[in-house]
Amino acid sequence: MSAPAPSPLAIVDAEPLPRQEEVLTEAALAFVAELHRRFTPRRDELLARRAERRAEIARTSTLDFLPETAAIRADDSWKVAPSPAALNDRRVEITGPTDRKMTINALNSGARVWLADFEDASAPTWENVVLGQVNLADAYTRNIDFTDPASGKSYALRPDEELATVVMRPRGWHLNERHLVDADGSQVPGAFVDFGLYFFHNAQRLLDLGKGPYFYLPKTESHLEARLWNDVFVFAQDYVGIPQGTIRATVLIETITAAYEMEEILYELRDHASGLNAGRWDYLFSIVKNFRDGGAKFVLPDRNAVTMTAPFMRAYTELLVRTCHKRGAHAIGGMAAFIPSRRDAEVNKVAFEKVRADKDREAGDGFDGSWVAHPDLVPIAMESFDKVLGDKPNQKDRLREDVHVEAADLIAVDSLDAKPTYNGLVNAVQVGIRYIEAWLRGLGAVAIFNLMEDAATAEISRSQIWQWINAGVEFENGEKATPELARKVAAEELSDIRQEIGEEAFAAGHWQQAHDLLLQVSLDDNYADFLTLPAYQQLKG
Repeated sequence: MSAPAPSPLAIVDAEPLPRQEEVLTEAALAFVAELHRRFTPRRDELLARRAERRAEIARTSTLDFLPETAAIRADDSWKVAPSPAALNDRRVEITGPTDRKMTINALNSGARVWLADFEDASAPTWENVVLGQVNLADAYTRNIDFTDPASGKSYALRPDEELATVVMRPRGWHLNERHLVDADGSQVPGAFVDFGLYFFHNAQRLLDLGKGPYFYLPKTESHLEARLWNDVFVFAQDYVGIPQGTIRATVLIETITAAYEMEEILYELRDHASGLNAGRWDYLFSIVKNFRDGGAKFVLPDRNAVTMTAPFMRAYTELLVRTCHKRGAHAIGGMAAFIPSRRDAEVNKVAFEKVRADKDREAGDGFDGSWVAHPDLVPIAMESFDKVLGDKPNQKDRLREDVHVEAADLIAVDSLDAKPTYNGLVNAVQVGIRYIEAWLRGLGAVAIFNLMEDAATAEISRSQIWQWINAGVEFENGEKATPELARKVAAEELSDIRQEIGEEAFAAGHWQQAHDLLLQVSLDDNYADFLTLPAYQQLKG
């Protein structure tokens, strides 16, 4: 281990948790403090740069590939590091938070990879942050089981060789951890808390298991943000004394600006890069956020009308596959969010066919794997990729040199025929209120209308409400999108929820608070960069 001990971090405004001393050790907190001391100033500069770039897009209503990095794109000689054996076959990945039951079910699911999520599928209560770390450590030492208090059903791990490989997702750069502060009272970025605690405790343990510390990096907006992660990785590996290149990172291309820097992002992380992922809802949210001043041609229709076959979405996904395979990286497809119904076989049949068609398309396009949100979808996605891959672990040899994407193709939102609808507004309000209410109760992954929703869903919902109102959209029924209409729909939804769940459950929840917060971030003139920033101020625990 290196360097003099940094100033200790203080835990503030947090109730003690069972077994927190196993995670919040003096040595682990010293490591997190050193990450904070060395790298938070650069994090802050990069957040400021985001605002500058957003202002530039507001002025120009366009984006282009970066002229200053053209040489990196033109140089065909560089590749990312070869994939470690544990990450070579990623044909199906399951996603979900790190609560105890999910940890066991995801590892047992039959998926090749589990995205263990401290980000959009996890509301960042102190309990979720700390006990999620406990659960992962327990899984690696096979000290984990769970009995459902309601059903009495017990859960335990299958043999090691049947378990999914874990790829952990820390919080994005924009989120702080309010319960961990330095000597000046400054909050530590949540990314350093999640990454630091996990890496410090588990890096060597994972190597001993024949795997390694693998990460998904969310909300990245530029190659300079990827460079910061790479510098964090280099420092961290030296600090704990494991070989450089042990860490592997998959970057979510879920912002429109990152879509123009895919090659540069892989280049910055090339000794640690594993692949790129196409994250649909956050990507659409990012388009709205960045081009919200761009006029009618950037107005998105209902979120469910923007399928992955939309021309601008197709350009994004095909460019991602071509970029990854050109550089020897995995291309991971999007989410199948359907939650099977235990009561309606017909709903399941229709949804399973849609999932199958989506995964068949991804496998046919050259993706090496894809995401599902529920264990019942693992066999469906597996079949789609098995048909294309056979015994091969991936199809990185499929270079997709037939793909040619121009800068304008990625933002050709007006290539869609679909228009916003009144029902789309109602759905955005319904999903927004129901998701935010659950989030305020500490739940980040929530089943709503047979779909597994996370924070990205709420972001696209409130962004569409905001965009439609500010663009003066007129719906097919003749009504115009206005703040008054949004308030009316929200009031009706609140009344419907009260009737649906009953007075007692309504009073016990956070429904009025969720209603008010959705309207705040949907109607404010000053568009909040992330819904989770004001929501975190209201999150208890």
